Amino acid sequence: MTRPPQTSRDLTPDHVLPPQSRRGRGVSTNQPGRFESHDRIAIDDGWEIEEDIPQIRTEVRPEIARSLITYNRSPDLPFDRSINVYRGCEHGCVYCFARPSHAYLGLSPGLDFETRLTARMNAAEVLEKELRARSYKVAPIAMGTNTDPYQPVEHQLKLTRACLSVLSDYNHPTAIVTKGAGILNDLDILSDMAARGLVAVGISVTTLDPALSRKMEPRVPAPAKRLAVIRALAQAGIPVRLMVSPVVPGLTDTEVEAILTAGHEAGARSASWIMLRLPAEVAPLVETWLRDSHPDRADKVLNRLRDMHGGKLYEAQWGKRMRGQGVYAQMIAARFDAARRRLGLDEATVPLRTDLFRPPPRPGDQLDLFG
Repeated sequence: MTRPPQTSRDLTPDHVLPPQSRRGRGVSTNQPGRFESHDRIAIDDGWEIEEDIPQIRTEVRPEIARSLITYNRSPDLPFDRSINVYRGCEHGCVYCFARPSHAYLGLSPGLDFETRLTARMNAAEVLEKELRARSYKVAPIAMGTNTDPYQPVEHQLKLTRACLSVLSDYNHPTAIVTKGAGILNDLDILSDMAARGLVAVGISVTTLDPALSRKMEPRVPAPAKRLAVIRALAQAGIPVRLMVSPVVPGLTDTEVEAILTAGHEAGARSASWIMLRLPAEVAPLVETWLRDSHPDRADKVLNRLRDMHGGKLYEAQWGKRMRGQGVYAQMIAARFDAARRRLGLDEATVPLRTDLFRPPPRPGDQLDLFG
């Protein structure tokens, strides 16, 4: 069937999957992305025969990448290049701003995003080729900017670890953002890179409430575990930034100071924050989730977002999209800055080194007598 343009009210019961099939998942729907002209909905065939509805399992499809490093010119971001070895993320964070990227694959930003993943199996080889290019100019590479490099599938495939090994061999500066405890499996590489001033890690903590975390980010390690990850990284000499991200107005905003305090006690050296962002297909997914899990707070959350974005749920304009505008956004910023200063988390971070970058010699390469 041909589907009409999508709005935040388009989600109907036809798109909601039964609870038993989506246990442990972040969202309840699998509505097609905005580029699809057709929709598929489940209907009763009238036979009144009970059928078993299997639980949705995670699928991982291999992909042979032709390129890996993605460049951006956004003034909102502190980096100009990034790599993502996975498309989609099994963590299932209902608020994930990367969900719309699945629409470019012809898949749903809903349940498909967290259950139908793509793994770039040759990521390390492609990365090395790009770093060896004569035209390449070194600058910090960010990992985890779109999907988490330490989501559960990394335990088996170890594609992030393979890329880290390449970056370490090349003495390439790297910044990592994750919620995953799997990063501790790579402490050997990370601690060695940190000793050379080549790596920094950001750990996102959205709430300290384990029950809320389980509802909002169902396959992410519990908040206490993420604080333990910060502690382990800090003890290994790896600079860690605590990310209070996203701040959900009317739901997690009261926790800003508590999260900063917990992160400081765990060993974080710096901190940052981002307001909840609802681009494209994320808005209806979050609205449906709010009305299902927090019906008493849904309107409060949504109205505060509209107040910060000129009456809309999201404003994509640079300089506004990360934190919004208005009295409420200014209040969160003031509270965050005051707590950060009090805890000493506002110190300038040491820039990652770029002067050590050098492609390692390959078998058969002529020795550089003047290197």
